[in-house]
Amino acid sequence: MDLIDKYLKDIENEFKSQKKALKSLEFGIVDEVKDGVVIMSGLDNVSYGELVEFENKVVGYVVDMTDEKVGVIVLGDYLSITAGSQAKALGITLSIPVSENIIGRVVDSIGNPQDGKGKFKVDKRYPLEKLAPGVVKRTPVKVPLHTGIKAIDALIPIGRGQRELIIGDRGTGKTTIAIDTILNQKNEGVICIYCAVGQKNSKVANLVALLEKKGALKYTIVVSASASDSVAMQYLAPYAATAIGEYFMDKGKDVLVVYDDLTKHAWAYRQISLILRRPAGREAYPGDVFYLHSRLLERACRLDKKYGGGSITALPVIETLEGDVSAYIPTNVISITDGQIILDNDLFNSGIRPAINVGLSVSRVGGHAQTKLMKQVAGMLKLDLAQYRELAAFSQFESELDEDTKKLLNRGAKVTQILKQKKNNPYPLEYQVVIIWAITTGLLDNMPLNKVEEFESKLVDELKVRGKKVLQGIVKENKITGKNEEELKKMVNFNIEKVL
Repeated sequence: MDLIDKYLKDIENEFKSQKKALKSLEFGIVDEVKDGVVIMSGLDNVSYGELVEFENKVVGYVVDMTDEKVGVIVLGDYLSITAGSQAKALGITLSIPVSENIIGRVVDSIGNPQDGKGKFKVDKRYPLEKLAPGVVKRTPVKVPLHTGIKAIDALIPIGRGQRELIIGDRGTGKTTIAIDTILNQKNEGVICIYCAVGQKNSKVANLVALLEKKGALKYTIVVSASASDSVAMQYLAPYAATAIGEYFMDKGKDVLVVYDDLTKHAWAYRQISLILRRPAGREAYPGDVFYLHSRLLERACRLDKKYGGGSITALPVIETLEGDVSAYIPTNVISITDGQIILDNDLFNSGIRPAINVGLSVSRVGGHAQTKLMKQVAGMLKLDLAQYRELAAFSQFESELDEDTKKLLNRGAKVTQILKQKKNNPYPLEYQVVIIWAITTGLLDNMPLNKVEEFESKLVDELKVRGKKVLQGIVKENKITGKNEEELKKMVNFNIEKVL
């Protein structure tokens, strides 16, 4: 018996000295192939999100597990996969290559370059699916993220680490607001990620050309899963964009991610779920469609300084049909986000652009993410607009109005006019403050409505040429006071005379 024990011990020691680890491979068999999704049997020990490699070296991603079958979405050409072929589990989860060199590039949902500039140097790989940071790691949203759009920065301020939904019908300017926000980050030190889900290739190409022309591609990454790509790539695109954002957030940087749009993302997930024969609920969406977007948007936050102090600001875009914000996907995303910017079809058609419905739009972070300078001038703006909306509806039935009502209607009409802004023309904060200050102090009350736009244009030109010193003083003191106020009054009155 001692000899047997000694023999077994010798074998054990030999194994230890060789330091060879036994590696087990798990194989499965393809049962069905349907429109980018493969149903397999076997793979009993596979986990959700694990990668699977088919015989033709195409890789898939596990998204569904039942007692006997596994559902895999194919990240490549699924037409070359046939029933009966083998696939092996790789034991790793799906991740995306990231590095500083990805800035200025156009990539797909798994990090492959799409801009013809070749591969970029990879620093790390970040998982597409990740748990959102817990409450302990987060800090309140207090630092503003300026969009350059007067109506938003004054009335619906956005903070770094916030999730603000942009919602409206097709063709009401949702993408324009998102792109203008990206353009305004030129000197703000914010890295921008634009995630295009289900868009036309031509639209994405035009957008990249615009960013390059305006010098914004230097700090922007475009993640594109176009309408011609598979539903698997469209489903993964927002998670890929967030994973890239987390790489920079972990380095202590501020990131802005635009998801354009999550309606098409939900459509792609519905298509995958119906192929997998998951039970369909309201509007044929699967039961976990809320979790689809909540686990994505919860990853946007502002980290505490102990954990790097970086942030991800999310601007998800949702398309409505005939202004119905009570539909299934819009209500889901509204309940996840920290506020919404609602775009109105009627306002857009009447020439008020950006067509923001100020009455329905809200930022749940509010004044916490607004500078003291903007608060000083925007407080009266909200009041003027609220009173104007209330009176405008009744005044059309009245033939005679008292002087106070006429004043309020006049001021409200001017405020509505001054909040109009041309696309791809964001204003620095100090320019916005001066323009809004001119209207709220009543300096423009006697100006004809049709001259307001011309006045604004001339005032901005004047500020660029002669107003630099005044603007610097305003920014330094963080409010309009004394000497600065007198200088501004002279400039505004001078431009009023020029226009009249």
